[in-house]
Amino acid sequence: MKPRTTTRSIGRPRSFDVDKAIGAAMQVFWQKGYEGASLTDLTEAMGINRPSLYAAFGDKEALFRKALERYVTEREAYVEASLKAPTAREVVRSLLMGAAELMGDPRHPSGCLMVQGALVCDDGSDCIRQELVSRRLATESAVRKRFDRARADGDLRKESVPADLARYVMTILQGMAVQAAGGARKNELKRIVKTTMQTWSW
Repeated sequence: MKPRTTTRSIGRPRSFDVDKAIGAAMQVFWQKGYEGASLTDLTEAMGINRPSLYAAFGDKEALFRKALERYVTEREAYVEASLKAPTAREVVRSLLMGAAELMGDPRHPSGCLMVQGALVCDDGSDCIRQELVSRRLATESAVRKRFDRARADGDLRKESVPADLARYVMTILQGMAVQAAGGARKNELKRIVKTTMQTWSW
């Protein structure tokens, strides 16, 4: 008897662009946060069905992590560049202006995925909230280390406390994210930056 041939799904090329799908998911998470983004929202934006989502990414949490990596790589590159500025003042100005450009860009959701993603996370999503907190703390630590160096170089006053200054800058950044998510436009965010820099006395 001739053996029966079967169609196998294993190894079959995917019928969608994974890279574009992650980009679409990033936009949904950015706009609605982790909890607010339903599987229906995600699959519709990505142009795939649920089985395809699970097959390609595992689950919603794994998809979010991939979207978050894309966001950090593509959208927050200004952070790393800002830390290389020659003075502490320029570091702060570059960070805040970079955030204003990103958060106020009408071509994508307003605000910050790092902040939006953590909103209304229930107990079942605590690992997501903790990762976002960890990433924000890592940025704060990087800013603090840059201020440590600035103080050692005489670029900041000796009595300055780099940890407090870094926390202050992060508070401004997160406040701008909330303002942007609430409808503040780019020019309004830039005025916040201008006001902040006018108070510089470090």
